[in-house]
Amino acid sequence: MDEISFTPRELDVMSILWRAGSGTVSEVRDALGEALAYTSVLSVLQTLEEKGHVRHESEGRAYRYFPTVEPEAAGDSALARIRDAIYQGSAEMLFAQLVSDRGLGRPELERMRRMLAERLKEEES
Repeated sequence: MDEISFTPRELDVMSILWRAGSGTVSEVRDALGEALAYTSVLSVLQTLEEKGHVRHESEGRAYRYFPTVEPEAAGDSALARIRDAIYQGSAEMLFAQLVSDRGLGRPELERMRRMLAERLKEEES
């Protein structure tokens, strides 16, 4: 797996693009909800494009940016880094932390149980 890594600001911008599907610099800037300069947001988008994580298309006088990496791929990479750095490489310890979150409701826990059951069946085959 190629490691996909984002700075906190890059992750903020990618999150907006994943939710919206695309965005101009102005749209991303507005969605960030912080007072950032247009050029700061543009710089982040250009860096993401250099890394191959976004692409752009001309739209009038502006560019519209599109994510080229799926959030799941970025999530896999980020979780692997967290697992290795914080939980000494233990997926079990990471999982224990996730399920101990009291903010999870029964429906989400039930979906997690079903996913585990399906994954165990795959291992048996």
